[in-house]
Amino acid sequence: MLKIINEGAKSHLPFSPGIIAGDIMYVSGQASVDADTGAIIEGTFEEEMRRSLENLKQILAAAGLSLDNVINVKSYLADEADGALYNKIYPEYFSNPLPTRSTIIGVLGTKLKFELDCVAYVRSTRQQAE
Repeated sequence: MLKIINEGAKSHLPFSPGIIAGDIMYVSGQASVDADTGAIIEGTFEEEMRRSLENLKQILAAAGLSLDNVINVKSYLADEADGALYNKIYPEYFSNPLPTRSTIIGVLGTKLKFELDCVAYVRSTRQQAE
């Protein structure tokens, strides 16, 4: 089964917000953008991180999933100085057992402070894992 998820947070850029391939959902990078227009919304690191995560939640919800279905996260931070705040906010959204995670720093240029993408498991949540 292959299903394109075009609901939830939108983008004017050329990519699908999410694709389900079998039991796995891949979600494209989510940044601090208006969920209806895709326009970048600049703010503090915390504002941009929370907006990115809320956009991620909307795309997952459009597929009937939640953050609990996420099994892998890749995060991108513009500034290493934001790492401590990133690690403080992150567990507000992802509960135990936590998904696997990679964090890449210094790759976003000057428009964004944060972005993330993820892989989710469609059939169950992390809490249901053995």
